[in-house]
Amino acid sequence: MMELSIKLIFLFIDIRWLDVLDVLLVAYLIYRLYFIVKGTSAINIFLGILSIYVLWKIVEAFQMEMLSEILGQFIGVGVIALFIVFQQEIRKFLLSLGNRGLFAGTRKSVGLFGRLFKSVHEDQVDIKPILKACHYLAKKKIGALIIIARKSDPSLFIIGGQEVKAIVNSDLMISIFQKESPLHDGALIINNNMIEKAQCVLSLSENTDMPEGTGLRHRSALGIAEQTDAIAVVVSEQTGSLSIAHDSRLLYNLAPDLFDHKLMHFFDMNHRKKKKM
Repeated sequence: MMELSIKLIFLFIDIRWLDVLDVLLVAYLIYRLYFIVKGTSAINIFLGILSIYVLWKIVEAFQMEMLSEILGQFIGVGVIALFIVFQQEIRKFLLSLGNRGLFAGTRKSVGLFGRLFKSVHEDQVDIKPILKACHYLAKKKIGALIIIARKSDPSLFIIGGQEVKAIVNSDLMISIFQKESPLHDGALIINNNMIEKAQCVLSLSENTDMPEGTGLRHRSALGIAEQTDAIAVVVSEQTGSLSIAHDSRLLYNLAPDLFDHKLMHFFDMNHRKKKKM
């Protein structure tokens, strides 16, 4: 008897394959948004709004008209408030679509238009002088923050700075970060194998899940990595440790060999593939 009633219920439910696809896409969209706000102060607001929305749908399903109307009005007005509260997160989400694609998450993933508008400067960066400079600075415990542009232009997220316009050179980079140099305080920007600017100011990451011992350089590095696809390299002034920020992640306190391997991997992958072919 129970099996018959279950069959009758399913007969009245018209489920199309598009309905299943709709649910899966919404679930994935919520997951991507959660991934962006995870670890930030906005996560509690995000969970609160999601809870109210789920409650609204439950109340609507049970046809509780008065409560449904109140929650519906709250959700309607709340959409405008969302754009104000989640300005940074919405911008990160839209940038992730352009830089890495909606279905990003693997090393092989590319942006929606990445193959059509792929920038050439990513493969032209000479990593060896950067590695040499970083190891020297780490040995001498001289703090440094180096931003290496890839596909997207990080200039929209950079404040101020002094133009340098010089080919990437380890001696020049080392001299810039010396404490006696007027350009040592701030970030150095590398784009298209050129040192474009020094003494740049970056926005800080709001991520609350930062390792102990991280300072403003690490927060600035993670901030630019959350907003663009740039690679940010940090040399700690206190410990001389080497860290890399990329794709909204901070690889903190890397061993020298692992640091070299990671940085070479980001920029030499395409060259290695061509050699194998």
